[in-house]
Amino acid sequence: MTTTSHPDASAPAASDPAASDLELEFEDDGASARRSLMRENAAPWIIAGATLVVWQLACWVFGIKRFVLPAPSDIAMSLWKWKEVILMHAGQTLYTTVLGFIFAVAGGLLLGIAVGYSRVLYKALYPILIAFNSVPKVAIVPVLVIWFGIGTIPAVITAFMLSFFPIAVNVAAGLATVEPELEDVLRSLGASRRVILFKVGLPRSLPYFFASLKVAITLALVGSVISETIASNAGIGYLMLNASSRFDVPLVFAGLFVIAVMGVAIYAIFAAIETRTTGWAVRGQLARFDAGGG
Repeated sequence: MTTTSHPDASAPAASDPAASDLELEFEDDGASARRSLMRENAAPWIIAGATLVVWQLACWVFGIKRFVLPAPSDIAMSLWKWKEVILMHAGQTLYTTVLGFIFAVAGGLLLGIAVGYSRVLYKALYPILIAFNSVPKVAIVPVLVIWFGIGTIPAVITAFMLSFFPIAVNVAAGLATVEPELEDVLRSLGASRRVILFKVGLPRSLPYFFASLKVAITLALVGSVISETIASNAGIGYLMLNASSRFDVPLVFAGLFVIAVMGVAIYAIFAAIETRTTGWAVRGQLARFDAGGG
């Protein structure tokens, strides 16, 4: 009687060469993506460090005086020497910036929705918005001083005025991007204008809204500093004005450095919020950027 031999079930299965190649390809793609991300994250630090090194060497080689252009080492020493004073004034600047920005978000969002929702309001208010944004805000600060005196209020209002316009315009532009064909389909299904606004228009305008926040918060910081250099008794702008009157140029540059760090930090915060809330739009932009060879 002939017996048929069966393979041992405990023996290891033969590996599939195609599956192994696919796994290696995925691993290579993952390693390449990590290396690319590391390069992207390191690039700003490398450029900033190289700029500081060139700046320092130029001050040494050409013997540039401190009251003309202080070296980064002089700025660092001034930051350390006046760290408590700088921290106090930076807190005041951050307070006026955030407060003005909050008012700008509330007002810009409401006005942007109104302008984007109603064509009549768009025709009526858009020229006024353009005219308002065309007026140099530094020219309005003396008027604010007459009305409210020096201090926090003019700085908050100036921050509001600079950051209000991009939010309103971007929200209105986001509502205007809703396709007319989509609105016609929704109306044929019985949707009212209010339903279309809240179900389609506002979600469609979210990428525009959060993109405007990144710009608006930095403009609010600029507005606060402008007002502080003209009509305030606290803040980084006031500190820089006092330092320049004493020809303490390293302290002036230290104030500029603090403003730059604050601007980058708050921009990064709102960029992270944008990515978390509208990641679907950001991923699409990154995909198009990668496809273009960036």
